[in-house]
Amino acid sequence: MTTPSTPRKLFSPPVFPGDENKTRSAFYISQIVPAAIVTLILLMITRVRRGASPLDASVWMLAVIIAVLLIAWAVLKTGAVKRAGYITISALCLGSSFLAFSANGLRGVGFISYFVVLLLAGLLLGSGAATMVASLAILTGFGLAYAESVGLILLIPDPPFIAAVKLTFLFIISAIVIRSTIKSMQKALGTAEENARKLAASNLELTQLRDDLEIRIQERTASLERRAAQLQAVSSMARNITAIKDLDSLLPNTTRLVSEQFGFYHTGIFLLDETRQFAVLKAANSSGGSQMLARGHRLLLDSNSIVGYVASHGEPRIALDVGADSVYFNNPNLPTTRSEMALPLRSGGQVIGVLDVQSQEKNAFAQEDISVLTTLADQVAVAIENARLHDESQIALAESRSTFERYVRQQWGSFAQQVRHTGFTYDGKQVIPLDKKLKHDQLPTGAQIGEQAIAPSSSTITLPIKLRGQTIGYMDVRSKRGDREWTKGEISLLEAAIERAGLALENARLVESAQRRASRERSIGEISAKIGAVSDIDSILQTAVEELGRKLSNAAEVTLEIDTEQM
Repeated sequence: MTTPSTPRKLFSPPVFPGDENKTRSAFYISQIVPAAIVTLILLMITRVRRGASPLDASVWMLAVIIAVLLIAWAVLKTGAVKRAGYITISALCLGSSFLAFSANGLRGVGFISYFVVLLLAGLLLGSGAATMVASLAILTGFGLAYAESVGLILLIPDPPFIAAVKLTFLFIISAIVIRSTIKSMQKALGTAEENARKLAASNLELTQLRDDLEIRIQERTASLERRAAQLQAVSSMARNITAIKDLDSLLPNTTRLVSEQFGFYHTGIFLLDETRQFAVLKAANSSGGSQMLARGHRLLLDSNSIVGYVASHGEPRIALDVGADSVYFNNPNLPTTRSEMALPLRSGGQVIGVLDVQSQEKNAFAQEDISVLTTLADQVAVAIENARLHDESQIALAESRSTFERYVRQQWGSFAQQVRHTGFTYDGKQVIPLDKKLKHDQLPTGAQIGEQAIAPSSSTITLPIKLRGQTIGYMDVRSKRGDREWTKGEISLLEAAIERAGLALENARLVESAQRRASRERSIGEISAKIGAVSDIDSILQTAVEELGRKLSNAAEVTLEIDTEQM
């Protein structure tokens, strides 16, 4: 509640911000109570001047009503507007009843004033209070009618002037109430209109915000759907390209998949050369890209091209068909390019190439596309590096296999020269050593290349004995009954036997090689010990020659001489 400052504080109604009804009720009470007090005072003075004693009951009743109205005024100042309203209506009802019973009954100003009280009760306290006042007025009317009929009330007409004065006061009070009501209603109507205008403006603003929000939601949804589709395409491509191990197949397949998944009319992959001065086009999906590949298209690592800029700076770059970027679209093999984006291909923190995508649409790329396509570029770079490592590992594996094969052939060739017999045969009665080696060209064709030589129906099976992929011998099985069908069980038995035979032969070779190495080391140790036991040069030379000759089993002549010309 807010109240005006002194001196208007006493006569101004309290104001309640945010509660229009309470403020309006306070205004009504502040208008009616003073007017009623003044009216009752004038009425009391009139009665006294017409001969009534100051101690007369009617004068005292008017004084009581005035006191009650003053109490209502005091209560109003405390902010208890509703309580002040009840007190005011009660006082006015009491005053109207007193005036009706004290003068002129149903035809007097007192009973007519119930209409004003009824109106005030509805304005201040609502329909319930108005109904109570109407009921009281009806009861009072029947009471006055009964009193007049039995003679309890003597109808003494007021003089015309007095009647005019009373009606004037009643009209003044009615006018005040009606004026206050109309003013309040106009204010409420103005407030309602202002609120309606504000509400309309707010509704318009909300409609605009809603439309803007719907547009933003649609744009955001479209962007998210596009981003989701791009991420799904990246995931699908990652699964496809990681399965390709051959670099020559990986690069063209990658350009084709990128164009199909993202709708680019040209996709190219550049790789840096060994000097890291040029970005060389290695794969492209468009017809113009094929022409560029045919002529060995390459670009310097500088800022004169999108690819060169990205390769030299290691940063993504978007070029649109506007402004300074349009100078880049001068490739005669790709004349319809209107937008281009290049992304670095990184491996181990180093740029190894560039993924270049081009579109025939203007402004086809945005900054948010960089994050998605950077993920794609990273996947492509990983696939390229994996393919490179795979190629290198295949080359290294082939070299290792070739080296190992040479080593196995060399070791087994040396070992085969030292054995007494290179093979044995069993004729059903005894084991006979083979004195002659089986010539390679005498073997069946399949056995010559290390494969099984088994005819569907034959008398001979030839199986190679393999050791770590190298053929070190053969097993030849001949039927004594001529051609026959060899069962799977017989073939499996032979395969298992030669597999174990190959392992046993290798173990024997390793044991023999280890024994020779141990004997050699032992001989070296003995010679070293005897040489170390003498101190003069002649003894050292003599001991060395003698021991070496003995270890070589007198199969060689050993000479040891100091070159005096070089000393």
